Amino acid sequence: MTLRAPRRFLPSLPLLAAFEAAARTGSMTQAAEELSLTQSAVSRQIKALEGQLGVELFVREKQRIRLTLGGQAYAREIRDALGRISNASLNLLANPSGGTLTLGVPPTFGARWLTPRLPRFRARHPEVMLNVLSRLSQFDFRQDVIDAAIFFGPPQWTGAEVVTLRTEVVLPVCTPELARRFDFRAAADIRAAPLLHLTTRPDAWEQWLRRYGVDDRAVQGMLFDQFATLAEAAAAGLGVALLPEFLFATELRSGRLAPALPLPLQSRDAYHLGWPEDRHMHQPLVLFRTWLLEEIAVDPAGVR
Repeated sequence: MTLRAPRRFLPSLPLLAAFEAAARTGSMTQAAEELSLTQSAVSRQIKALEGQLGVELFVREKQRIRLTLGGQAYAREIRDALGRISNASLNLLANPSGGTLTLGVPPTFGARWLTPRLPRFRARHPEVMLNVLSRLSQFDFRQDVIDAAIFFGPPQWTGAEVVTLRTEVVLPVCTPELARRFDFRAAADIRAAPLLHLTTRPDAWEQWLRRYGVDDRAVQGMLFDQFATLAEAAAAGLGVALLPEFLFATELRSGRLAPALPLPLQSRDAYHLGWPEDRHMHQPLVLFRTWLLEEIAVDPAGVR
C-alpha cells in the first residue's frame, strides 16, 4: 500500500522555488529579480514555507539573510529535486511519446567509440529519443536523472544491474620522432622517457612496468584528466602515454602516434553498462541494450 505524505511535507512549487533562489543567491532581492516577483512576495512565500514546515530556514539579520543549519541541508535536497523535475519536463517536451533514454558515458568512450555508431541506432529505432551525458566521475542513479550509464571498472554497482561490454588493451604510445630519439628496445628503456599519466588511473604505468619486470618505483610525469588530452600530449611529443588501442586506432593507423614498444597490457577492469534495477524493462533501454551488445559482438576488437 502506498502511503500518502501529509500535505505539510509537500509544499507547493512556488514556495520551494522562492526558497531555493533565496538560498542560492543569499538575497531576497536577487531571488525576486530571478523569479520576476517583488521582494515582499518572495519573503511572504518563504515565511509561508517555514510556517508549513514548522521550521526556520533562514536567520534574518537586518538586511541580510543566512541559512540555518537545517536550511542548508534542506536547500541541497530541494535544489536536487527541482533539477530532477526540470529535467523530467525537458525530456517530456523533447519526446512526448515517452520513448526517451538518458545515458551517462565516460567522455572519451562516448566521443570516440559510441557516438560514431549512434546513427545506426537512430536508423533502427527512430522512435527513441537518446540523450547522452558525459563526465569523468561515475554517475549516481540516486542523484542523476539518467536511465543507464556506461562505466569503466569492476562489474559491480550497488542497487544496479550490470552487463559487461568489453575489455581493453593499452599500449605505450608516443610520436615516431620520440620513439626514434629514445630508441626503445626493451621495456626498461621506457623509464628514460617522460611518462604521461591519467589521473583516473594513477597506477597504470606501475602495472605496465611490473608486467614487464621493470622497476616501478618513483614513476613521475605530467598528469591529465582525460584520455583525449593525454593523447594530444603524446602527439605533441611531450612523452609516452598508455592508451587503449580501440579508442585511438585512427591515430595509430595514421602514424600520428606509434607504439613505443609492441608490449600491450590487458586492463584489469572493463567497460560495463549499468542501470537501476527498476529500469530493467524500460523499453528504450531494452532496445538500446540489445543494439549495444550487437555492436560489441561485431566489433573486431570487442570483448576478449
